Amino acid sequence: AYEDARAALGELRGELGALESRAKEARREGERAGKRRDAAALELKKAQHRLTKCGRDGDAAAKHVAAMLRKHPWIAAERAFFGRAGTDYDFAACDTDGAHRRLKALQASGAAGGGSRARQAALGKKINKKVMGMIEKAEAEYQELVHKKHVIEADKSKIHSVIAELDQKKNQALQTTWVKVNRDFGSIFSTLLPGTSAKLEPPEGGTALDGLEVKVAFGSVWKESLTELSGGQRSLLALSLILSLLLFKPAPMYILDEVDAALDLSHTQNIGAMLRTHFSHSQFVVVSLKEGMFNNANVIFTTKFVDGVSAVNRAVLSSGGGGAAQRRGNGGAAAAAAAKGGRKRSKGDENNAGVRA
Repeated sequence: AYEDARAALGELRGELGALESRAKEARREGERAGKRRDAAALELKKAQHRLTKCGRDGDAAAKHVAAMLRKHPWIAAERAFFGRAGTDYDFAACDTDGAHRRLKALQASGAAGGGSRARQAALGKKINKKVMGMIEKAEAEYQELVHKKHVIEADKSKIHSVIAELDQKKNQALQTTWVKVNRDFGSIFSTLLPGTSAKLEPPEGGTALDGLEVKVAFGSVWKESLTELSGGQRSLLALSLILSLLLFKPAPMYILDEVDAALDLSHTQNIGAMLRTHFSHSQFVVVSLKEGMFNNANVIFTTKFVDGVSAVNRAVLSSGGGGAAQRRGNGGAAAAAAAKGGRKRSKGDENNAGVRA
């Protein structure tokens, strides 16, 4: 039976380790997703700035083209031949610099006669004074920017979708955690302080995402504020909340160092009963000076000074689950408790540590 239990415990610990690894990986993936989201948002802002600038440049170029069309009506008539090979508007074969030089020469010799001026006017209608290819380039850049804008908008939509999905998963995980912790919180507190109830609930008009408030009831009367509780009751309430959070993801072993120091004996006994009831799959090393805590332990270690030498005695309880502790102790499982360093003890002064399997 011990070997079966030990094998089952090993399997549960393995599953717990695997689940913790998956949880860590999920958190790391969430962090990576957040970094990718921030990087994408930054890149989106940069692209929007570039798009805005290119839009302004495109508008300026379009206005310039419109002004040229109004100023030079011949452009609209001859535009179909722009860039066509074998025409006067073959920009690849056209020597614009030479044309400008010839234009200047004609302007300089304009006083030579009316024939030259007429020829100059005729040539002026056919000479491309500014490279019209700039318009095509601006239009191509504009179309490319429009395409990039559509791509960025699609990526933005995907990012928003991923963010919404992550928020939904986060809210679902928070809701699940709240339900379980709230149930365990109320159960633990009612065990520590019989006749009471405790719960975690959202503020009035809010949800769990807005925060949770601790509510305590004695019998059927809910307290308006925690200030109505005594110091010991608040200590038990805090201990219940901490243990309910630990119970959400139990650890194989816990160490409690004199958590009952400020409590009376009845509360101490309730703590021991609560540990046995709610943490049946965990081991506790409890340091205490009160007998009420020892009654729920499987194994008790007592430390004392005898003639200036510290001695540790081990005792296995036969009641309250002591048989299970006896079997575990015989199987080789060990638990130890050491007295606090620096505490002064006279001869025979004892400090006990109870270990619950």
